Amino acid sequence: MRRLDQPRERVRSVPPPSESKLAPLFGRADLVDAFAIRLPPRATSDIEALARAVLSHPPRWLRGLMGVRDATMGALGVKTSSQIGRQARRQGKAQIDFFPVLMRLDDELVVGEDDRHLDFRASILRRPERGGAPAELVAITVVHCHNRLGRLYLATIEPFHVQVVRSNLQRAADRGWPLT
Repeated sequence: MRRLDQPRERVRSVPPPSESKLAPLFGRADLVDAFAIRLPPRATSDIEALARAVLSHPPRWLRGLMGVRDATMGALGVKTSSQIGRQARRQGKAQIDFFPVLMRLDDELVVGEDDRHLDFRASILRRPERGGAPAELVAITVVHCHNRLGRLYLATIEPFHVQVVRSNLQRAADRGWPLT
């Protein structure tokens, strides 16, 4: 946990990192964004533990938004979060919350799903200390829309998406990162 006399780290928008495995998807994406937060010196370098700290503890308001999203989009034939999770389990894929893990490297973990309206990928990337700058964690999102429904969906959720990503990173930092 963060001590009260320590400054609170803040989430900030950053350029999408070229070292991410998602970089080849940036070019023609309908949405690309990245947000970063500094990690304390003793934070673990285990990317899965860091990704779980960010993605596994959504606040109650986010669960409510996901319920609305699932009810609305499910009625239109789009996969719900429960369906995504069940499908990942049937396929034997690792998961973080309902997100199927698509790739795990030493410094990056990628989750995502493809659907008829859009494909999305989200990455948690750990950037090591560089030139005296502390290590940081970067959350990257890439979305490719396939049709009008995908573009409408993205336009509707984009303002919430930014708040969700920022909130998840900030909540993980405020709870305290897993330590080495």
